[in-house]
This record gives sequence, structure tokens and C-alpha cells, in this order.
Amino acid sequence: MSGRLVAGASPTKLASWIGPSRTALLIIDMQVDFASPAGAVGLAAADLGDIPAALAAASRLAQAAREAAVSVVFVHLETRDETDSAAWAERIRRRGGLPGKALALCRAGTPGADFRGPRPAQGDLAIAKTRYSAFFGTDLDARLKAKGKDTVVVCGLTTDCCVDCTVRDAFHLDYHVFLAADACAAYDSRLHGAALQSLETNFAILAPTEEIIAAWGMPKRTHR
Repeated sequence: MSGRLVAGASPTKLASWIGPSRTALLIIDMQVDFASPAGAVGLAAADLGDIPAALAAASRLAQAAREAAVSVVFVHLETRDETDSAAWAERIRRRGGLPGKALALCRAGTPGADFRGPRPAQGDLAIAKTRYSAFFGTDLDARLKAKGKDTVVVCGLTTDCCVDCTVRDAFHLDYHVFLAADACAAYDSRLHGAALQSLETNFAILAPTEEIIAAWGMPKRTHR
């Protein structure tokens, strides 16, 4: 399920919905530990087959956003011993796992926390988080509101986890949410598809990367 614009919505309408003055592109957790064969998830034998295409699509989105003067925000997991959740650790333990190993993702200052695929450029914003949602425990909402943004285009990893949580929180914070479905991926295509279906039903409008890029290339419009 790659996503398509809602029926009856023209490219011109999409361009007004995600106009540069009102929109931020949120790129979620495209980092070594989640996206590289040499990262923690890859070394744990997760299926990374769908990841490269999502990284490439997100890179195109980031470049198009910069050219259109859309705010680009890289949201990245950055963990430390002191930020680890006791509830997460206990859940892992109860499921028979090893909390110390499972929680050691994207440790601050380690190669696993580095960006993979698209990378922040001058003028982009980087927001570190310690939980799934980009909005939980961060100042992302305040920063977006200060810039006058009421709309977000979301992409990243993984569709069923951190992207899902971010989209839901953005909707609950009254943002207009668009999901670049083919610039997201999961380690199981079934979970990816199910997450997209749920988010499209309740929280976001799905659109392919190329339609979003085309909309940003149209003449800027200010009407809503």
C-alpha cells in the first residue's frame, strides 16, 4: 500500500494543503541502528528489504522541501542509561528478552545513532527524542507552532511504531497530517500495510512522494 491522494483532490488542492508557509517535513528515525545492516536491528536479522527505497524517497522529499522553503525536521532517537524506561525494560523482561540489549538502541555518541539516508543540511532542525513519538518529551510542538506551522508531512521508520505514534500525536495536537507512504517502511510488509490502513482511516491523508514533490514545485498559494 503506497498511498494515494484522497479521491477528488487535485494537485492544486494538495499544493495549497501542504504549502511551504504552513508545512514542516518530519523525517523520523532514519538512523544506522534502524536502517543499516551494520546497525542493531540489522544485526538482529530483521528484514531490511524495504528500507533502502524508503530512505531514497525520504532523501528526495528532503531536497524538494528545502528547494520549496518547507521546514525540514529530522527527529532522531538518542538514548542514555538515565533515559531508559523502567516500564519498557520490564515489558522486555516479561517477554523473555534482555532489557540491556534491547534498550541499547541509538545510544548517544555511538555509530548506531548516526543518520542513515537523508541527513540534516544547514537550516534543517534536528530534534532528539527518547520515546516512540516525535512529540513526547520534546519541544517539537512548540517549535512548529512558533514557526506558524499547522501541517506536517511525515516519513520515516518504522511505519508501525515511531511513525505511527508521531502521526497520532500530531493529529491529536491539531495538525493537518500527511503521510508520505512510500517514504516509510517497516521490517514486515504486513505491518507496514496495516499501519498505513489504520492511519489513513483515522489520522492522516496518504500521498506518494512524487505527488508531494510535485505539489511543492507548483506556484506557492496561501489560501486554505
